[in-house]
Amino acid sequence: MHKFQFRPCGNFRTSYQDELAIFNTDFGRLWISIGILLLFGVVPFISSAYILHILNSIGIYAIAAAGLNLLIGYTGQISLCHGAFFGVGAYTAAILLVKGGLPFFLTVPIAGVVSAAVGMVFALPSARLKHLYLCIATLAGQLIIEYVLVHWESLTGGAEGIVIPNTSRFGLDLGSDRAFFYVIFICFILMTWIAVNLTRTKIGRAFVAIRDNDRAAEGMGIPIYPYKLLSFAISSFYAGLAGALYACHMTSITPEHFNLWLSIEYIAMIIIGGLGSIPGSAFGAVFIVTLNEVLNHIPEYLMNIGISTGAELNIAPLQDFFYGLAIVLFIIFQPKGLAEVWRIIRSSFRLWPFSY
Repeated sequence: MHKFQFRPCGNFRTSYQDELAIFNTDFGRLWISIGILLLFGVVPFISSAYILHILNSIGIYAIAAAGLNLLIGYTGQISLCHGAFFGVGAYTAAILLVKGGLPFFLTVPIAGVVSAAVGMVFALPSARLKHLYLCIATLAGQLIIEYVLVHWESLTGGAEGIVIPNTSRFGLDLGSDRAFFYVIFICFILMTWIAVNLTRTKIGRAFVAIRDNDRAAEGMGIPIYPYKLLSFAISSFYAGLAGALYACHMTSITPEHFNLWLSIEYIAMIIIGGLGSIPGSAFGAVFIVTLNEVLNHIPEYLMNIGISTGAELNIAPLQDFFYGLAIVLFIIFQPKGLAEVWRIIRSSFRLWPFSY
């Protein structure tokens, strides 16, 4: 009799270690290692100051977008005050650096904690609401924080804002875009790693259950209200930490940087990048920051090719138009965002040269 040897034809996990691994293959781990080496060993040295500024902005916005994705994409709680929490973190860092004299590496996590505390205060009433009511409640939080930033002049400097002096700490000149590049992307990798792992824990599974059906989640014994508060706190912490990095990167902040439009930008990032996808938050940040830079250079490009725009071309309506157009197109043609596009491309490379 012939003995047949059966071999598994799939991704079978035989241990908890295999189940918890983020990268399932050595090939994936190799490529992520190569990517990190290129990111830290090559990119800062071949990029101009302008490119480094854009990359730093992408890293900062990606951290904040990951926090918002945990709140909206994983927990299903709509928020229109993420930009305000971003501002709370920025002002906390600026105040601690300028008036408190605290070191930079202590200021950033404190800014995240303060922003999380403020987020919890606004989440206490908001977490009991749903849909349109939740949206309006968070909008009120955005407007309240904007008002405080403008009118509490003794602390925030009012409309003039705060100027942050040289932020050299421990021999590292953080005023340099190249040096700050390392700080931002180390924070980005760390916070992304935490977010990805958080989604696979008991807390992350509770978030998803609440998003899918909060009544069914409550029936399964999940305390909905505490988990919603926790989701708001985590999201606000991410926003505050990113805001602290933003303040030190820009060296000057004013309340107008943290208005409602910034909150809308973050929502656009996670919709375009992919709701319920932490890598999608980074894709969305890349898309939005790049779109902003392209739109800002349109008047200069038109002048260079000899097209007179008369008065200064107002970019704000173009931003509104292209943001709205991008969101509508993604919702219609690619509702899972750029993260799904990346998944399809990655699967195609895995299966090549076969079609399936």
